[in-house]
Amino acid sequence: MTEICKVKSEGLIDYDDASELQKRLHGGVADGTLPNQLLLLEHPHIYTLGRRAKMSDILATDEFLSKERVRVHRTDRGGEVTYHGPGQLVAYPIVNIKRWGGGPLKFVRALEQTVIATLGELGIVANSQDCPTGVWVDDAKIAAIGVRISRGTTTHGVSLNVDPNLSFFDHIVPCGMADLKVTAISELAQDGMRIDQVIPVFVRNFGRTFGFQME
Repeated sequence: MTEICKVKSEGLIDYDDASELQKRLHGGVADGTLPNQLLLLEHPHIYTLGRRAKMSDILATDEFLSKERVRVHRTDRGGEVTYHGPGQLVAYPIVNIKRWGGGPLKFVRALEQTVIATLGELGIVANSQDCPTGVWVDDAKIAAIGVRISRGTTTHGVSLNVDPNLSFFDHIVPCGMADLKVTAISELAQDGMRIDQVIPVFVRNFGRTFGFQME
């Protein structure tokens, strides 16, 4: 029987509110009272630090953070430092991977493949690497991945640069890589692209890759 995954598009939502929503849904997905969930959203400007991140990877001055109203927040996901902001599609899959039938690595690879297939439909050739995680177009990173798994169920997920202000990445050491280049769909697609145009393509490929019925 094909597993169901419920899609929730939340628009622009504060990071803390999104975290609370994930926590509320996580328990139900973990104990089987809720189907798998896919949250799709954007965040106001924020730098998040994963479990391996160092504060020294935040290069932004206090003046910059205050002027641009950028928060700095330590999270319980894996990975290093990244940026979230308007124009970036953030997908938080809350998936019971025990029921799905895969482990952490298979889950991360499936997220990467979802993004690669999505970009392929938009005419962009992308790839993943054995290490580090994420999705790349040539030598520039277009999507970052950081997840947490507890009770066999995931939270956090993937951020895909659609049309964000990429200059915010200049004020961190993204993913712990000092020379990392970043790019966005808007820089690569002929006619540009909006998040509302990317979402249905992403949802379709997420369902195909994970074998879910998306609702």
